[in-house]
Amino acid sequence: MTRTIAGLSEIADRYDALICDVWGVVHNGREAYQQACQALVRFAETRGPVVLLSNAPRPASAVVPQLDAFHVPRSAWQGFITSGDATRALLKERVPGPAWAIGPDRDHPLFEGIDLGFAGPGEAAFIACTGLVDDETETPEDYREVLTLAAGRGLEMICANPDRVVQRGEKLLYCAGALADLYEGLGGTVIMAGKPYGPVYDLALTEAAGLAGKPAMPRERVLCVGDGLPTDIKGANNQGLDALFVLGGIHGEELGGNAQALLDRDGLIAAYDMPELYW
Repeated sequence: MTRTIAGLSEIADRYDALICDVWGVVHNGREAYQQACQALVRFAETRGPVVLLSNAPRPASAVVPQLDAFHVPRSAWQGFITSGDATRALLKERVPGPAWAIGPDRDHPLFEGIDLGFAGPGEAAFIACTGLVDDETETPEDYREVLTLAAGRGLEMICANPDRVVQRGEKLLYCAGALADLYEGLGGTVIMAGKPYGPVYDLALTEAAGLAGKPAMPRERVLCVGDGLPTDIKGANNQGLDALFVLGGIHGEELGGNAQALLDRDGLIAAYDMPELYW
């Protein structure tokens, strides 16, 4: 059974490092949650490193300016790993391509320094999907016809963001994971490296150990914080890491915010839950 806690301070002394989701926990896509930021600052000051772990389809270095713009203090985190960081290894294995790139222009840093060519769905050797081109107006159904063509050609899809939806202000917008679901339903093959898959956790745990000055970080001393059941909580479960389920994110309106019911529905485990992250 998950245990509802009043603040991170109740359990902080059990852990030496924190792996924390970003969207829905630290900010809502428009502004930072200041109480959450202060909780991370306090953990870093009293316990150990905080490594942010995001399914953003860009390298972490390209996402930091966004955190700064939302006024997430630099003292709230010491390391930052993204799905984009893990995905770049998959792209390098497929050089020279060409790749059919699906996603907005803001995600182009994912490809920087990788000698990939690009082509349309009729000529490409694989798909590199970072999201919908316009997530404010499009839905996955807008891509059904062209993805059917790609699936018929047997193209693999490298999905740089396994998230299905993301919170932006009060809205939920579709992400690359929703396109990946559609593509698999059409018979296509999808490969991912972000949460809940192992490669991105390997990077995060290595980062945490390095920041803590340890050769390796004992998994029982690492707490994962997140609001996404199929990504954050499932990823922690797959890695044998304790999870803190933050209910106020993308699942906030489901089942009246009943944490245990949500976890049971998806066959997942969280050691703790709380409505929002605070100290």
